[in-house]
Amino acid sequence: MVPVSKHWDQAAASFRGDLTAAVAPAVLKRLHRIQPWRHLAVVLRQLVLLALAVYVILRFGHLWYAWIPASIAIGFIVFSFTVLLHEVVHNVALSDRRSRWSTLLGHLYALPSGLSKTQFTRWHLDHHDNLGTADGDPKRHFLTPKIVRRWYKALYFTPALFPIYFRAARRATAGYEPALQKAIARERTMAIALHLAIPAVLWLTLGWQLALKLHILPVFVVFPVAFAINRLGQHYDIDPDDPAKWGTVIRPSPFFWDRIFLWSNYHIEHHYFPKVPFYNLPALHRALQGFFQERNWTARTYGGLLFDWFVKNRVPHTRWH
Repeated sequence: MVPVSKHWDQAAASFRGDLTAAVAPAVLKRLHRIQPWRHLAVVLRQLVLLALAVYVILRFGHLWYAWIPASIAIGFIVFSFTVLLHEVVHNVALSDRRSRWSTLLGHLYALPSGLSKTQFTRWHLDHHDNLGTADGDPKRHFLTPKIVRRWYKALYFTPALFPIYFRAARRATAGYEPALQKAIARERTMAIALHLAIPAVLWLTLGWQLALKLHILPVFVVFPVAFAINRLGQHYDIDPDDPAKWGTVIRPSPFFWDRIFLWSNYHIEHHYFPKVPFYNLPALHRALQGFFQERNWTARTYGGLLFDWFVKNRVPHTRWH
């Protein structure tokens, strides 16, 4: 992997003036305001939904039309904690960005999906710095499917995502300093141990069927689907010749995708202003409508992206329409 320092900042200079001119300074200042209570309210909502889904499975686990939606909900909630971790990485979760609480939250948010907070932090910030490069962006270099075949793309929507992701993370980590590698290995070992212990305990105490419905299916079957759909809306349908379009604009869906993905579907908006908390991204999207319209930039839907990805077998990081 070839490191490219601050490539995105240099490329964004070509449109930064238009971008800031599209949003009134007072509005931009308001959108950057960090409100920890809103972040914690989202966390509480996710925990309540998780508890409700667990209750449904425990109480109505014999009814397929009850436990299947509940297991799907748990899988998407597990994914949502990667979004919460993302907020910690960008220091927009709590007002005191160097607080021990922020660090603790990051480690806790990483556990449900088996991530290492340290690895995710380095990986993601490198992605921001080197967006637009084939070698410097770790997500593109190590994780994007290099085999443009439908069967291979489909693997990312299955439990195969885990070996694919951890192989990509291992290759990226190989270039890190030794101390960072040790911290990542320690955190990953703890996460793996947790995800082996949880189904084992559930199996021994509640039986294999409930272990399957409460943990194995949500984490290993539903989570990859949530992860792959979310990533499909980030940087696969782009215009390589225009740095302003090195991401995909997703059509707002306030009653579905916004809630399921905790506003991480507004991904290119996040790259423009990474210090805007996730609960303000819908308002940022609305404020940027003039910027998008000037560039004749059409918002996509996840359904349309999935059609292009599988039916038309589009190549990632290219212009699809």
